Amino acid sequence: MTECRLVLVRHGETEWNRAGRIQGFHADSPLTGNGRAQALAVAERLAAEGIDVLFSSDSGRTRQTAEPIAEATGVAPVHDAALRERSYGILEGRTFAEIEVQFPDVFQKIRSRDPHYAVPGGESPVDFRDRILGALERIAHTSAGRRVAVVTHGGVLGVMYRHALDISIEAPRSYTLANASCNHFRYVAGRWTMDAWCDVSHLPAPSLSDT
Repeated sequence: MTECRLVLVRHGETEWNRAGRIQGFHADSPLTGNGRAQALAVAERLAAEGIDVLFSSDSGRTRQTAEPIAEATGVAPVHDAALRERSYGILEGRTFAEIEVQFPDVFQKIRSRDPHYAVPGGESPVDFRDRILGALERIAHTSAGRRVAVVTHGGVLGVMYRHALDISIEAPRSYTLANASCNHFRYVAGRWTMDAWCDVSHLPAPSLSDT
């Protein structure tokens, strides 16, 4: 059966990554100087390896990361809101320290790792997972036989890591989420497999690991 090879690229480092602020579905912040250098490094790598299709979340930070990739490869990006980060509702734009003080009940709920709990105005982990898997399976079906790059978010990478390795949503995170990392997957016969995780060998500077 024809497979789809897909490389998930996390957006470059942002101002809020450095500040430890939750960005999420709606909130956004621009790439730092380091983040822009990371985006150029990813672009150079993908141009050398070759891609056929380029998708991107339509958030500002992913658009900024995808632009140099499009320029380097000559492949126009398709922006898709279904690839956005999880919606954290009232928590977006805040640090975890601020959340613990301002929303103690919500903070405790998050710590409980209930997969069905949705922050007010946001998505539950289950709803987020289902949105992401649906979007990426749609992309894989329409891109069979081609090499696809998808510029997206740390939470999206986490969904795919857990799904490919059959790790429960409730399990504590045991993996690294690095800005501008390349994460390689294959989709064939309705099943995802992971070939490489968190490859940052192309980056000129250290990559932050957070959500």
